[in-house]
Amino acid sequence: MLEPTGPLPPEIYWRRRVFAIAALVLALALVIWVALMVARRGSSEPAAAAASSTPAASHRSAEPSKSGDPANKSAEAAAAGKPSAGAEASPVKPSGPPVTSAAVLAAPPPGQCPDQSLAVKVTVEQPTYKSGEQPVFWIVITNISQVACSRDLGSGLQQVSVQTLDGQRRMWSSTDCYPDGQPDIRALNRGEQAGFTVTWSGSTSQQTCAGERVQVPAGAYAVVAQLGSIRSAAEPFNIA
Repeated sequence: MLEPTGPLPPEIYWRRRVFAIAALVLALALVIWVALMVARRGSSEPAAAAASSTPAASHRSAEPSKSGDPANKSAEAAAAGKPSAGAEASPVKPSGPPVTSAAVLAAPPPGQCPDQSLAVKVTVEQPTYKSGEQPVFWIVITNISQVACSRDLGSGLQQVSVQTLDGQRRMWSSTDCYPDGQPDIRALNRGEQAGFTVTWSGSTSQQTCAGERVQVPAGAYAVVAQLGSIRSAAEPFNIA
């Protein structure tokens, strides 16, 4: 059965068989090569993802304050015992960019992480607070660039603001009464985070701490965090 039969010379049939077998071997080798490439790529992706993720940096937390108590006023905007503050910002709608002073928008010193290398996110400890309770905000600053860099994240360069949910009225800002703070230069690897906690007394404030501070009424509000020109999305919460 192996001997070729037909009207043509036997060597022609043998050549055809050799060509068919060679084509089959080549196709099989190509399939094996493609399978190896897919498997190798799949195994390298989890390793790359693991290398790019790092744990959050150490957090700074604030102690609760009583409104009107001078000894504890700094706690409502504190971070690791320091006031969490930056330059002033005007009332801003959550959907639009803030009208901020030149001090906040100033570029960082040479050698520090540029604004486009960082992201700022703010969250609220719980969605609803009773009137008189002190809302707690968590601020996370992440290095979203591909390289490690350092940035001064001192409380004097941070700003946390509470506004009405529609953004029409600013109720409080951490920079109103505590505009200064100590430097806090952090070295952040790619994907690394620095976390801060700010406790708000629930009282209103005005720029330069002018006017009387009163408890905000019940209603829906939003908190926004800012570092330099980097501004977080507005995070809603309620006071009942």
